[in-house]
Amino acid sequence: MTAAFARVPELLAQHLLLAFAALLLGLVIALPLAVLSARHRTVGRIALGFASLVQTIPSLALLALFYPILLALSGLVRGGIPALGFLPSLLALSLYALLPILRNAVTGLATLDPAVVEAADGVGMTRGQKLRLVEAPLIAPMVMAGIRTAAVWTIGAATLSTTVGQPSLGDLIFAGLQTQNWALVLAGCLAAAGLALGVDALLGLAEYGIARRRRGLVWTSLGVLLALVLVALAPAWPAARGTVTIGAKGFSEQYILARLIGHRLEDAGYTVRYREGLGSAVAFSALASGDVDVYVDYSGTIWTNQMQRKEVPDRQSIVRGVGDWARREHGVTLLGALGFENAYAFAMRGDDARRRGIASITDLVPVAGQLTLATDIEFLERPEWAAVQRAYGLRFKSARPYQPTFMYRALASGAADVIPAFSSDGRIAADKLTVLADPRHAIPGYDAILLLSPARRGDARFQAALRPLLDAIPVEKMREANYLVDRDHDQRSPDDAARWLEGQLDLERGLRH
Repeated sequence: MTAAFARVPELLAQHLLLAFAALLLGLVIALPLAVLSARHRTVGRIALGFASLVQTIPSLALLALFYPILLALSGLVRGGIPALGFLPSLLALSLYALLPILRNAVTGLATLDPAVVEAADGVGMTRGQKLRLVEAPLIAPMVMAGIRTAAVWTIGAATLSTTVGQPSLGDLIFAGLQTQNWALVLAGCLAAAGLALGVDALLGLAEYGIARRRRGLVWTSLGVLLALVLVALAPAWPAARGTVTIGAKGFSEQYILARLIGHRLEDAGYTVRYREGLGSAVAFSALASGDVDVYVDYSGTIWTNQMQRKEVPDRQSIVRGVGDWARREHGVTLLGALGFENAYAFAMRGDDARRRGIASITDLVPVAGQLTLATDIEFLERPEWAAVQRAYGLRFKSARPYQPTFMYRALASGAADVIPAFSSDGRIAADKLTVLADPRHAIPGYDAILLLSPARRGDARFQAALRPLLDAIPVEKMREANYLVDRDHDQRSPDDAARWLEGQLDLERGLRH
């Protein structure tokens, strides 16, 4: 439990800065817009309609949408606009903060006592004086109530910024869910909830002070909030120039490999940071644009997703094709393969497969309509699933996506009958699963490959630190390392599993850590 809370201060600082920056930007937009909306009904209808529409978009989808938008804008101005991390998170969360502030401010202005407004006009106040001296003080408590709501929403939604590479308390939650480390999940949830409650209490104190005209309370509460932000700035300051960013997708193997890469680069004198929990498309785009310096992908993923190739040649041809395409189209360097494959492989409980006489996907076809498929979150939208359906005409009774950890749990519990397992996953052997053959070769090879950003193409020291990993990781050892993290008892952290794997490579390959 102590280890789980070790990263909380750093991530809490990042979370606080992101949430406060989004809230401040939301205020800067919402307050002037509220004044304009109160005076022009058409503007008010459009502004409130837009803010309400934003609230109907799932926050995870809104965060993801800003990535390609910023990437396209950066391309138009020839670079310079970061599409990953803080900026897309800031913009998405600011939009979420708009509605409660805007709605409360507009409602407050619209429901002011007409006699008060007429009195202000009667003494000759200008529009600006009336707003500053009469309207703003009267609606301030209602506006503060909207700000409190926006703050709580923003702090909660900020946990999802992990998916676009912005560190937050969501790092703990996502990593904990994937690795079944419930202490991490608890640490992230408690810290986020504590932050939201604390900020709400301070803003509530300011609201009380405004309502009772006690300026001391207002300035005290706002001063404490400012002090929190200043304290958070120290550890959360942008990474020093020259820091290496290592990317990772959102499952155990990726966390382990990211740490393995990080250890070698640290030994070579680099300072490293991690951007974890990225989706497949976001991870590759982040590498191509330079937001990430290095990460491990899988040849079949790029072959089918980014390259949109439908034919399935042998594994070596796919790796070569991916390397040529990545270099030609994006300036990305494929340093080499790590020595193991992590392919999608349909699997069933061993006893169930034997009872039904199923050994291949072909055998699955006649009974698929009676079975339930559980998949990872991406699989049902990936080209590989479409390719399997084309090759076999496979149709299940139902198909449900899960986080990878819960996908395996669904199979073990009987909630699902078939899963697209990962061939390097230690849970295949541990859970005694039967992997179904793919006689029509619908699923391509998935060699783990080490990809470098365009900025690292000529960095000889960087490449030299990573070359010993090429063709050095047997699939058996990768499975064991994965199972150290994924097993139900005596779990190890991804960092511990990476160090264990390094030790195994020392014994088998003579590598030096």
